[in-house]
Amino acid sequence: MEYRTLGSSGLRVSVLTMGTMTFGGRDKFNLVGSTDIGEARAQIDLCLAAGVNLIDTADVYSNGLSEEIVGHAVKGRRDEVLLATKVRMPMGPGPNDAGLSRHHIITGCEDSLRRLGTDHIDLYQVHEWDGQTPLEETLEALDLLVSSGKVRYVGASNYTAWQLMKALGTAERGGLPRFVSQQIYYSLQARDAEYELVPLAVDQGIGVLVWSPLAGGLLSGKYRRGVQPPAGSRHLSDWNEPPVYDQEKLYDTIEVLVAVGEEHGVSAAQVALAYLLGKPAVTSLVVGARTREQLADNLAAADLVLSAEQQARLDEVSRPPLLYPYWHQAATASDRLSPADLTLLGPHLEAKK
Repeated sequence: MEYRTLGSSGLRVSVLTMGTMTFGGRDKFNLVGSTDIGEARAQIDLCLAAGVNLIDTADVYSNGLSEEIVGHAVKGRRDEVLLATKVRMPMGPGPNDAGLSRHHIITGCEDSLRRLGTDHIDLYQVHEWDGQTPLEETLEALDLLVSSGKVRYVGASNYTAWQLMKALGTAERGGLPRFVSQQIYYSLQARDAEYELVPLAVDQGIGVLVWSPLAGGLLSGKYRRGVQPPAGSRHLSDWNEPPVYDQEKLYDTIEVLVAVGEEHGVSAAQVALAYLLGKPAVTSLVVGARTREQLADNLAAADLVLSAEQQARLDEVSRPPLLYPYWHQAATASDRLSPADLTLLGPHLEAKK
């Protein structure tokens, strides 16, 4: 297992992170999975044996049940793992049971610590933007948690680039904790993050944790053009994350994934994961599975290396179009582009040669 530094921090995390949204199966999360404590413990055993050192959860997953299961599953071996969780989503019916106010962050952290059965959270992530709470208030609350030892590092998730830059600037100006990571959706199904979020990560030294790197299973190889998916598959319907706007392009991408997988004798899922691990700023991929067999297959991706030619084929079939002002910069500013700029524009410029 390879370990990478999380952004500009000194924390080293495995290139694969164990995701736990399947733990619990309470309410709508039953559509994703319903892993109980016994199976969760077995899956964590598998991950630790493979060298995974980061487990990611959130308070909202199964309304706290995922955190409880994680806490029980790591009891007695808490020092062997890093725990990451999140705060922001509604955790009750009250007017202060959601958001990134000082009240909700501190209450949420205390509740997560109790459910996880630990005295500290290694990476505490704001789960989503809150445009109605001043950033100063959010960051001051996180500062209180860091200074008290209840939180070691802080990160963001699902922010736009301008929101994240505003948060970084606010933190620098106020001497408050700086986000070391952003957890974002990024996959061969939708490479939207390459427009702004990946360049920002390169420029600002922010680690990238990728959620749903297999696009909710769409890139597993089970979904093929004209092929009936296996029984029990969600098949672009029950769970709407991520949305699919171009199904034909998705099928084209899957065909290349399957072909590259056959060249290596591995699954399409492993190829999709290995592809992302070769992208700029990506620190770790959050992988979860309903079964140990799926999880074992995902974990094997840590050892898969794609050739430049295979990476280029996957780039070509999934490449997003250049939006404005990127197409203009590619045409008129290519002589003075930074490493951050080139994460998006570099492959387009190469393709024109």
